[in-house]
Amino acid sequence: MVEQFLRLKLTLFANTFRRGPLIAFSLAFVLLYGAVLFVIAVSAVANLRYTTPEVAGSTLVVFGSVVLAGFLLIPLGWNADDALDPRRFSFLSVSRFRLALLLLLAGTISIPVIMLIGMAIAQVVAWSGVAVSAFIAVASGIIVIATAVVGSRLASLIASRYLSTRRLREGFGILALTLVLASLPLTVLVALSDYQSQVLPALRRIAAILEWTPLGVAFSAPASGAAGDTDEAAAKLAIAFGFLVVLAACWFFTLSYVLSRPERSAIETYRSGLGWFHLMPATALGAIAARSLSYWARDARYFVALAAIPIIPLGMVAALIVGGISVDIIAWIPVPVMCLFLGWSAHNDVAHDNTALWTHVSAHTRGSDDRWGRIVPGLLVGIPLAIGGSILTVVVAGRPEVLPALIGLSLCLLFAGLGVSSISSAAAPYEAPLPGHGAFVQPQAFVSNAARVQAFTFALTLLCGAPVLAVVFFNPFVELDPHWAAFLVGLSLGLFVLVIGVYGGGRIMVRRGPELLALSSRN
Repeated sequence: MVEQFLRLKLTLFANTFRRGPLIAFSLAFVLLYGAVLFVIAVSAVANLRYTTPEVAGSTLVVFGSVVLAGFLLIPLGWNADDALDPRRFSFLSVSRFRLALLLLLAGTISIPVIMLIGMAIAQVVAWSGVAVSAFIAVASGIIVIATAVVGSRLASLIASRYLSTRRLREGFGILALTLVLASLPLTVLVALSDYQSQVLPALRRIAAILEWTPLGVAFSAPASGAAGDTDEAAAKLAIAFGFLVVLAACWFFTLSYVLSRPERSAIETYRSGLGWFHLMPATALGAIAARSLSYWARDARYFVALAAIPIIPLGMVAALIVGGISVDIIAWIPVPVMCLFLGWSAHNDVAHDNTALWTHVSAHTRGSDDRWGRIVPGLLVGIPLAIGGSILTVVVAGRPEVLPALIGLSLCLLFAGLGVSSISSAAAPYEAPLPGHGAFVQPQAFVSNAARVQAFTFALTLLCGAPVLAVVFFNPFVELDPHWAAFLVGLSLGLFVLVIGVYGGGRIMVRRGPELLALSSRN
């Protein structure tokens, strides 16, 4: 039975390379990239043997805690379709205890666990200078590997049982992506800082907190042994082993509970009232605006994409920090970029309607009402973002004089993006995910102009912000302060593009109504 489970896991892993040459090449590239990072990490851990026990202990406690936390938390936001879901093996004539052990054994055959084993071996090398600490490092590594395997299997089981809805999975996915990208500036700062004078004191303070927690206690035991305090090292190993026992007990009882209960079905929720339709005026424009607001709040195709908009500037800021760009330049990045993507995100809005677009065509809805109604959510979110975000930016950067120009640039990109999107969504829509599908499910199409439309609309929106920056740095209005001149130019240009886009897109919408209905309905 053990051999069968191990062979099954290896077969499942091998099958991931049989989904086509593109997927196989992508997986091979990811594995190669991960292998390079793994070699670098193992070398760095092993080289800690040439430092003092205090430095090695603080470093291993902090980074080891992060790795172990990843094993415990990442499966919660991962795909709930687990190949080793215990319910798939419920027909086997084995006891639940044995099934739990077999699944844990199969769970050890994975790339992350193999990398963790390599890290554990490198940790033993780091503490090999003292026999006692090396022995403790071996016991610590075994406990850490077992904790990671049990914890990841428990998290996967919880995700498949209680986080089985698409909205919850995507919500956890967004949270995980946010945390990863939010850590980029911190990683950059650590890489650019002096390790001995700036990074190490911070690691010591963090390690002092983590060394007695379930996440870091196993990594801190060898340091205690190297310092000669074997009693403290034994106590830490006992705590780490106790945490492993608790996780194992939770794994077994959760597995038993899942196998004795039917699978959960989706719970239907019922809401009273008309929601946004009650708040909006009883006109065609108001009805379309209310429906668009409902889409933005409840449709995964919208809120997943929108939730990623604040994350984009983080990577850009991190890259600029690495390049040594001053804060005065970086201050112009976050809010305008968010407004740019917020306005541009509506460039294919019509295609998301699917068959619901027939209500617009059959009711002979005015094109301008359709265009204004669809951009109401963008205006309600974008205008406060442009003003409030700009105020916060200049306060943090200490540059209050640039506030008018920053607001003008942000509003210009927002309005221009919505105006360009109003035309493109009517003139050149492309295939979009179906209602009820996730935001990352792209329908198949023989010929798609998605890339061209996305690139053209994004470039055109970005081009509209160029005059505002030109006014800031090359002010042709000598009578006005350049920042106030940029505000006036940005607001005027943005409103002009918005009005032209709304009414121009409305005319296209009326003229191409049947064609748009045919395209959106066949997605």
